[in-house]
Amino acid sequence: MTEPRLWNDVDDYLTALLAPPDDALSAALRDSDAAGLPHINVAPTHGKLLHLLAVIQGARRILEIGTLGGYSTIWLGRALPADGRLISLEYAEKHAEVARRNLARAGLDKITEVRVGPALDSLSKLADEDPAPFDLVFIDADKVNNPHYVDWAVRLSRPGSLIVLDNVVRGGAVTDATTDDPAIRGTRAALELFASHPKLDATAIQTVGVKGYDGFALARVLP
Repeated sequence: MTEPRLWNDVDDYLTALLAPPDDALSAALRDSDAAGLPHINVAPTHGKLLHLLAVIQGARRILEIGTLGGYSTIWLGRALPADGRLISLEYAEKHAEVARRNLARAGLDKITEVRVGPALDSLSKLADEDPAPFDLVFIDADKVNNPHYVDWAVRLSRPGSLIVLDNVVRGGAVTDATTDDPAIRGTRAALELFASHPKLDATAIQTVGVKGYDGFALARVLP
């Protein structure tokens, strides 16, 4: 059996056992596909991991950078208490419309908000509102701006907050220091910021599965 086939089989087994789909999650994927959204949502087991991280964190406020169809937003939103708040930033209005419908069907429309526009602009506007700190920030948007997103995540969080940065391995290409690929360069810059930032303590994990060979980085904000 080839490695990718084995990865997929293991992912299918783990998903069925530990992160089985429900009506809202299945419908979110189905409607995203019907709307022509790219198939770049997190895997079910990764969605469950985000959910558990938020629960363990006791998160009451979550910031997501990159909404797509709201699949990961549902996983995160379900970890919040009834008076919690999740703000998700999405570049494309078409994606945001799909996400809002998916969140409403999941019963999360009262505690979630999808804001549309370039994320860096949305983050600047959000900061102008002087919001309460976010307990968890999930970054899964355009990779070119990853270091800027990390910087904003630190600014909008508090000591003890968690920052999760997705898609950091890039099929192993992240090791190429000579690359001209802007997505890889942005990811490398973000990882270097994770390593050097005086307010971050971080690690990164490689993953394989239905999404191929990739990984994520996790940082805790220090006092």
